[in-house]
Amino acid sequence: MPHVELKSITKSFGTATVIPPLDLSITKGEFLVLVGPSGCGKTTTLRMLAGLETVSTGEIRINGREVTHERPGARDCAMVFQNYALYPHMSVRENIGYAMKVHGTDRVEIDRRVAEAARLLGLEPYLDRKPKNLSGGQRQRVAIGRALVRQPQVFLFDEPLSNLDAKLRVEMRTEIKLLQRRLGTTAVYVTHDQVEAMTMADRVVVMRAGRIEQAADPITLYERPANRFVANFIGSPAMNFFEATIDAGAVILDGQRLSLPPQDAARLGNRTSVTFGIRPEHMRPSEHVSAFTFIPEAIEPLGAHTLVLGKVGGTRITAQVDPRLAVVPGQPCTVTFDMTQAHFFDSETEIRL
Repeated sequence: MPHVELKSITKSFGTATVIPPLDLSITKGEFLVLVGPSGCGKTTTLRMLAGLETVSTGEIRINGREVTHERPGARDCAMVFQNYALYPHMSVRENIGYAMKVHGTDRVEIDRRVAEAARLLGLEPYLDRKPKNLSGGQRQRVAIGRALVRQPQVFLFDEPLSNLDAKLRVEMRTEIKLLQRRLGTTAVYVTHDQVEAMTMADRVVVMRAGRIEQAADPITLYERPANRFVANFIGSPAMNFFEATIDAGAVILDGQRLSLPPQDAARLGNRTSVTFGIRPEHMRPSEHVSAFTFIPEAIEPLGAHTLVLGKVGGTRITAQVDPRLAVVPGQPCTVTFDMTQAHFFDSETEIRL
């Protein structure tokens, strides 16, 4: 039985439906990430699960119990917000234990749970400090600790790392994932950052316009995206896309031929119009006579590798190359495509072929 179930839930604001019927099942102990561009409905979905937004139609179940119309405090979920939402006049100790105090939990039990949360989160030296005397990462740990002591059925995270600097984001996403794995508590995490989603999730749900485009483990999303939207959203730098034709076992692109593996040639046949996708890391410099030629416009050294940006016809292209390779803007660059890693999408429906 799923631990969390959303059955045909919808959300409308007046005459505008922002979440069409949506179905989602989450297993116990799973770390599920909702990801998508701004306005895709991921935060609204999380808030409906938390009880902070009412469901227009449909049903929500947690651990087999229907909670669709229950108040937030009765759902046994704990939420970590983007802005921490700490009480500035309270110490770390008081912030973490406040919800239990309001619910009349015994003082000894509050102290025990606060001490355990502080130990897990490395907050023991800061228990008597006020939030203003903490770093951003420490404040986020306090917010997580406040959720942790409630011992909920489900953790809900609403873009909790978006206010942190890049280095701290990397550190905190690792800490959150390790903590969730240690506790085994089901977690639903919302982010617009696809790198965050890929590195943290057991399963990623990619959303667009209130709909689920694909739900799968990170590697499946990366290697077999269901459509062009998912292929474009997942991966950094983004996948290259070209409008091309397929003829006699080859992709015809900008007047150049790229031979297909036999199995793809047989599967795809001849097509007058197809969207061809290739990731930057599946393009390599080559002096081979059949290599693909384009003119670089810019070079972006990133240490471990270098990005070469150019154009094919009117389409921008990004190739990931060795940092020691001598590439000069304006001078032709030849690359080979690993066609075993190529992706093909219907030009009209954008569905994977």
